[in-house]
Amino acid sequence: MIDHLDHLVLTTRDKERCIDFYTRVLGMQLETFGAGRVAFKFGAQKINLHEYGKEFLPKAQAPTPGSLDLCFIASLPLDQVIARLHAADVAIEEGPLMRTGANWPIRSVYVRDPDLNLIEISEQA
Repeated sequence: MIDHLDHLVLTTRDKERCIDFYTRVLGMQLETFGAGRVAFKFGAQKINLHEYGKEFLPKAQAPTPGSLDLCFIASLPLDQVIARLHAADVAIEEGPLMRTGANWPIRSVYVRDPDLNLIEISEQA
């Protein structure tokens, strides 16, 4: 019945720091839509951004900054991703490590975004 993910919602305490991380560090495109809403576009998906305490309706039962654990497949080789993270002064919490992805083995590094969400960045192994 379900084919693929269209978007998900990230709740942040600091909109400007969050936008900087997802656009400058991860290279996603900032999109503005609706009545002042913003999202991060990448590939054929997007992440809609909600500010904590100012969420759009309807919303999750308990939107909480820092509660996400996301895995992204990089468009660059992981060694280039690691270099970009170092250049942006983003600490790698773990990795590179071998993991099991949705469709194949992956090689991953783990970082935290400004709200302390766990962000896994991977390449097909």
